Amino acid sequence: MAYHDLGEGALDYVPCRYGKSKLLFRGPKRRLDTLFVAMLGGTETYGKFVAYPYPALTEELIGTPVVNFGLVNAGLDVFANDETVMRATCDAAVTVIQITGAQNTSNRFYAVHPRRNDRFLRASTLLKSIYRDLDFTEFNFTRHLLTALRAASADKFAIVEEELKQAWVARMKTLVARIGSRVVLLWLSDHDPEHASTCTENGSDPLFVDREMLQQVAPYVSGLVEVVVSPEDVADGFQGLVYSDLEEPAARGLLGLTAHDKAARALHPVIDALL
Repeated sequence: MAYHDLGEGALDYVPCRYGKSKLLFRGPKRRLDTLFVAMLGGTETYGKFVAYPYPALTEELIGTPVVNFGLVNAGLDVFANDETVMRATCDAAVTVIQITGAQNTSNRFYAVHPRRNDRFLRASTLLKSIYRDLDFTEFNFTRHLLTALRAASADKFAIVEEELKQAWVARMKTLVARIGSRVVLLWLSDHDPEHASTCTENGSDPLFVDREMLQQVAPYVSGLVEVVVSPEDVADGFQGLVYSDLEEPAARGLLGLTAHDKAARALHPVIDALL
């Protein structure tokens, strides 16, 4: 029986909450009063359609509990705004942050939902003044918004893109400063930081983030792990994903099992050295 024939709901994410947080994380729930490693990130950290995502694989390799604080489509804002997560990272031995795209971070031009960071809430007066002909009530998601802005004017979009980059660097520095444990950044993508992906039809995460941005954050963290998967890796890793027929388009947008295996193996020695 093929994985994609298992039917909707076949993969149990064992959703759980920690403390007073309103966020639902992937379980099983871990204790926060003992030695543990915290992992923050987006869809790949959560492990959508993945039976054993890289946080679980890393836990097996290092022999230390890993708390999966990943959230589907998360940006930086959701973690920075959650006091439970921030307290947990201060208690953790090491905190790994999967690098997420700049599109899901509130900035001078638009605001995102505080918990669902891929949701566009509202445009600022500044953005409305730059794009006078756009009806911003038509947009619900950040990618849709940015695709429309880019199509409307490449010159104007360059201003928006620069703001997104600056906002991401500032927010990442703020997030790292609030974390009391040693921080490791994880670049997990199908492209390297020298080839930043922008908001095009085939743009992949982390959108807009490039090497220069990482270098601005690097002095404040204990390590940067880079995992770049090839098209062959993505194709091979797709075979083990667990999804229903309706979920296939979403599953094809993920990096797959090979990426998770490579991420865990790359993180293993770095985390071991910090424990």
